Amino acid sequence: MKSVHRLTLSALFLALGLILPFITGQILTIGRMLLPMHIPVLLCGLICGWEYGLGIGLITPFLRSVLFHSPAMFPMAFAMAFELATYGAVIGWMYAKFKSKNLSSIYLSLLMAMVCGRVMYGLVMALITTLLHQPYSFEIFMTAAITSGIPGIIIQLILIPVIMLFLYRTGMIQSNEGQQ
Repeated sequence: MKSVHRLTLSALFLALGLILPFITGQILTIGRMLLPMHIPVLLCGLICGWEYGLGIGLITPFLRSVLFHSPAMFPMAFAMAFELATYGAVIGWMYAKFKSKNLSSIYLSLLMAMVCGRVMYGLVMALITTLLHQPYSFEIFMTAAITSGIPGIIIQLILIPVIMLFLYRTGMIQSNEGQQ
């Protein structure tokens, strides 16, 4: 895939990352639980590669905070930027390592990215709360990073593979497009 094409697709994923929270944010009780910024970043890493996934993951929370004041710049957008950058980089890097682009390679890359991204979020929040002399425990991490995001995690586990398989089957992306 040519770099101009990757850059164009990355801009599309960035736009989706800015817009999707408006759709889910209308449902206040579950809006944040659906993790709407995660999906475009994960797709960007899979389709465009780890560098683009990392960049879009890093930029999206900051840009959304500046433009729309949500999430709050500190600590949420800051922590989310590290989390999403990790998602984009890990999923793109892992997926590129697979010779066969199939459902299992998508799921393995997705699961590894989800675990690494959540760990990164926890580490950044632990650092921030330590510096601010605020409490942060494993229970707080589990609630913030895992329990409250279960609906979004389920959506990601269903939607990302379905979208990728659709893109492959329709010929919109080729089996080597996520690789360098």
